[in-house]
Amino acid sequence: MAKSSHGSNTLALIIRFLLLLLVVLFFSFAGTGHAIDFDLSLFNRTTFPSDFSFGAASSAYQYEGAAFEDGKGPSIFDTFIHKFPDKILNRSNGDVADDFYHRYKDDVKLVKFVGLNAFRMSISWPRILPRGKLSGGVNKKGIAFYNNVFDELIANGITPYVTIFHWDLPQALEDEYKGFLSPLIIDDFRDFADLCFKEFGDRVKHWITMNEPFIFISSGYDVGSLAPGRCSYWLNCTYGNSATEPYIAAHHMLLSHASTVKLYKAKYQATQKGEIGITLVSHWMVPYSSSRLDVQAAQRALDFMYGWFADPIFTGDYPKVMRSLVKNRLPRFTDEQSEMLKGSLDFLGLNYYTGNYAQHIANRTGRVTSGTDNLVNLSTARRGQHIGDLTGVSIFDVYPKGLHDLLVYTKAKYNNPKIYITETGIGDQDNGVKKGINDPQRIDFYNGHLKAVGRAIKQGVNVKGLFAWTFMDTFEWGSGYTLRFGLYYVDYKNGLKRIPKRSAIWLKKSIIEN
Repeated sequence: MAKSSHGSNTLALIIRFLLLLLVVLFFSFAGTGHAIDFDLSLFNRTTFPSDFSFGAASSAYQYEGAAFEDGKGPSIFDTFIHKFPDKILNRSNGDVADDFYHRYKDDVKLVKFVGLNAFRMSISWPRILPRGKLSGGVNKKGIAFYNNVFDELIANGITPYVTIFHWDLPQALEDEYKGFLSPLIIDDFRDFADLCFKEFGDRVKHWITMNEPFIFISSGYDVGSLAPGRCSYWLNCTYGNSATEPYIAAHHMLLSHASTVKLYKAKYQATQKGEIGITLVSHWMVPYSSSRLDVQAAQRALDFMYGWFADPIFTGDYPKVMRSLVKNRLPRFTDEQSEMLKGSLDFLGLNYYTGNYAQHIANRTGRVTSGTDNLVNLSTARRGQHIGDLTGVSIFDVYPKGLHDLLVYTKAKYNNPKIYITETGIGDQDNGVKKGINDPQRIDFYNGHLKAVGRAIKQGVNVKGLFAWTFMDTFEWGSGYTLRFGLYYVDYKNGLKRIPKRSAIWLKKSIIEN
């Protein structure tokens, strides 16, 4: 049957309208600088390798609570936050946190309900060694707690990924020799790790020596916003040196990592058949303009954030640009230390949250600090346009392309190591239960970032897992409980009740139904 002319005209108008709409959308988004992904399909579990780990991440201080129970000693965060409550946005602390210490059995069941096959957690150093050292005594109740958690995870088909150090250094070691500012920390760190391997290595097969040394260093020794709260400029600290101490502490963290990996490989790996790595963090750096100076600035920003720790572990020394700009404030490795560092990992953990525009700075303004040594201005906006959609965290825009680019960059620069995305996530401001559990932006975030990882895998990047930050809302360091990153809403006004967000249900359907 022939179509009527009226029907043909209507169809033509519809097609013209749709084409016009696509053009308008294209130029609207192009003008904002947002990364556009016209692939509107949803993440599909079946496009990932069968052995891919889908997990969620946590940390001891942010989750456990029970800060002063069952023989646990104080950490530098217990001390710092109680001494300087005004440095936490809502003057809160991790004394109770999510009370995972008492509720872990129920929480593990929730992890299983979502369909996750892995859970990343950390071991509290002062809960195991209250005085920081083996000579100060081992807390058997702390050992029992982690034994119970690991048993519960495994009984529910969930693989534990365990971070040995997630920033909660025993206060005793800070008091005795200023923690990571002393080379004495290397032996004590290795002894703590040795105890963990001995007690838990029969069940834990994925070890991470430390989490985000860059953030721990910059927050604790440069700007002084977090424990141990040392600085000489940014926040009127009463002690510290922002020009030298960040580099000294980072140097000892790297040596602590390498020494621990050497121990694990020599003493435990053959029998326990596990793997060990480290978790580093980096934003992806986009040149502010196409100028040669801004392109160089983007690479320099990567070297000062990512390469600061990755280069020594893969090549045995710091990036050349750091040597050039920091000069004699940057410590040197001995030949033996360099060899111990080189290749000291079975896998690399990567934490990624956002992209930054990097702009060259011709001259340093203000004092010399580790945060200004790179001569780069970082921002999430360029000429008033943001790099991605805004989130509840002012410094984190949504930029999944950056995760893809960081993975491809890592493959090329560091000879394609095995990688786990040990954290990625999006934070909301606390707006109450009703709004809190309705989180479509978090669904879009994980959908986009999972697809970015999928594209990287197709390009040969050896990614073996992704862990959401975080499984449930928690204490977010300097932001306290004002930011919510979880798949589960924690109602802090109603007995810490856990409520699944829409994102948790979406992830459950994506993983299990596929």
